[in-house]
Amino acid sequence: IMRKKTICSFFIFTIVALCIVSSQSVAGQFESFLNSLKQAAGQSSTLSTDEMVSGLKEALEVGTGKAVAVLEKPGGYSLNPQVKIPLPESVEKIKGVLQAVGYGPQLEAFDKSMNTAAEAAAPKAKAIFLDSIKKMSISDAGKIIKGSDTAATDYLREKSSTSLTEVFRPIIHDSMSQVGTTSKYQALTQQIKSLPFTKGLNLDLDDYVTDGALKGLFFMLGQEEMKIRQDPAARSTELLKKVFGSAS
Repeated sequence: IMRKKTICSFFIFTIVALCIVSSQSVAGQFESFLNSLKQAAGQSSTLSTDEMVSGLKEALEVGTGKAVAVLEKPGGYSLNPQVKIPLPESVEKIKGVLQAVGYGPQLEAFDKSMNTAAEAAAPKAKAIFLDSIKKMSISDAGKIIKGSDTAATDYLREKSSTSLTEVFRPIIHDSMSQVGTTSKYQALTQQIKSLPFTKGLNLDLDDYVTDGALKGLFFMLGQEEMKIRQDPAARSTELLKKVFGSAS
């Protein structure tokens, strides 16, 4: 009998809670959402709103840290086909022709130097991500928790892309200058101009490589976010296990 009363009370509480949510503010809706997660997991007395928000921020810190750690290593971009910065489309279209007439080594050197520049910039992303995470509001957190498997990545892309571009671009420019990316590209362009079946190549290399570096960065971050949401083994701290265990 007591069990039936408990179940009955639970459903009554759920119905009342749903009615209340419709008239609450965004913060209030988030509170109710968190409570529903806690009820579903049977943790109503152990998991607070602050813990849920802290858990989300910790997940982002872990995810961004792992993504950057992978990309900043030698070969972090160049050896990973999912994030590798490809040859510019104008070069790729005539790659076979260029290799056939002996420009294969120049193409390989140019390809590698672009990705090396991206790897040099990657470490700077961590501090920018952490700044965006610290500024996250309860409203932001609620949207992320209720969003897709890459909602947090989308949030950081929106909040951090401008700052990342400003920081990455000069680092990539300097790195490409040091390893000779720009000179390799210019030399390649001059060689191509001499061929009767091709046109000269006009491309802002700094913009191209910066854009490619950021695409790879957010791709890796999205992969890390999905792991934390879907794979218990990826929840490396007690708080992550507690929060994402209750939400799964």
